[in-house]
Amino acid sequence: MCELLGISSQRATQLTISLEALAAHSAPGKSNRDGWGAGFYQGNDVALFREPGAASDSALVQLLEAQGPSTTLAISHIRRATLGQVMLANTQPFVRELTGRTHLFAHNGHLPGIALNQKFSLDRFRPVGETDSEHAFCALMARMQGLWHNASAPPSIEDRLAVVTAYAKDLRELGPANFLYADGEVLFAHGHRRIQVASGKIEPPGLFLLSRQCCHEADRFEAAGLAVAQGYQEVVLIASVPLSDEPWRPLQEGEVVAVSLGRLVNSINPSIEQPTQGVI
Repeated sequence: MCELLGISSQRATQLTISLEALAAHSAPGKSNRDGWGAGFYQGNDVALFREPGAASDSALVQLLEAQGPSTTLAISHIRRATLGQVMLANTQPFVRELTGRTHLFAHNGHLPGIALNQKFSLDRFRPVGETDSEHAFCALMARMQGLWHNASAPPSIEDRLAVVTAYAKDLRELGPANFLYADGEVLFAHGHRRIQVASGKIEPPGLFLLSRQCCHEADRFEAAGLAVAQGYQEVVLIASVPLSDEPWRPLQEGEVVAVSLGRLVNSINPSIEQPTQGVI
């Protein structure tokens, strides 16, 4: 299955080891060699890099690891093709504009029948490629556009989270539905199910979360794919599998989290149906 990585930080930082760790999943002998992409927010826009080939073979990946743009919000994806040809149009993350902001989306899983399901109508948004993942993103944007009717006043994070949570619930009815979605301010993540290496079965967890703080001005933060200058820093990483030996927390099946500037803002777990606010 595909590999996802999202990062939210209080101060701008670079992806380094994490891109390398994801690329290792597309090395020879691995199955995820059908494309890779990374989107780095710069204000309301995104610097997007994608290739329809193996990340482990990419000179561009090596360049990004060494000189990639600094950012406080980024999403990366390594593709294993299950639907659609291996080509640029089917390579994630996908982007769409809404009220002057670039929205970014990456999905891991398989969603049979989504194109014929009335719950996932597209409105003005249309896929460029052939994947169920891009159709899912367009359907999410169709739901979001009702909230983002005023470009000068973004909807509350709670309202955005409510839409994402309802959407994720519908998406789980179709199949594995792990995804990362960002709107320039907030990173939303939904953990569901994925193929587990140990069992070979499709089961939870679908995503893992790591939260880190650097509390002293003299400290240098270097962990799990990050390298930032000295000073205070808060970072949240969300990935398909842990990328380091640190204590990554598995998201519960169906859990949706909202992260902004390196802090967990809100979490909704369908098993308890109550939001949990605050940092981890």
